[in-house]
Amino acid sequence: MILSIVLLIAAVALLITGLELFTSYKASVTINTNAPVQTTKKIIIHASPERIWTIMSRIDHWAEWHKDVQSPKLEGPFQAGSSFDWKSGGLTIHSTIHTAIPYTRIGWSGKAFGAFAIHNWSFTQIGERTEVRVEESMEGWLVSLMRGKFQRGLEQSLETWMNNLKAEAERQDR
Repeated sequence: MILSIVLLIAAVALLITGLELFTSYKASVTINTNAPVQTTKKIIIHASPERIWTIMSRIDHWAEWHKDVQSPKLEGPFQAGSSFDWKSGGLTIHSTIHTAIPYTRIGWSGKAFGAFAIHNWSFTQIGERTEVRVEESMEGWLVSLMRGKFQRGLEQSLETWMNNLKAEAERQDR
């Protein structure tokens, strides 16, 4: 009986290791519209695109205003090709910036255990306000296995992120 349990655990560990090692993802500047998990959110913020860009491009400071992020660390300048590591939702994520168009667009893709995400932000000025749009797709063996949980988590996470960004951008002590 114990041998059977040990063999089952070993087989599952081997399967997961194989999935992690041999699953490849296609990085792109657009989200994967065929991914099992994806969402889009918009919010109007009473701040300029420049202010919002500055907040979002200061990755090392995300955790100061967005408590869902821990230990963000950008390696190099904020530009396409630079990478950063961070933690969110219990996952440790390694991301690479694919888009960094000042005051207009920011995007990155990132890999975590069993998951790969493409995350894009755009900033459109409307008078003295800015429409912020975020879209994200998630795929991977763990995402497919727990699609409903990841979908709900992503929607809640992006809603919180947008509200925290709005609060930070609209603070008076700029």
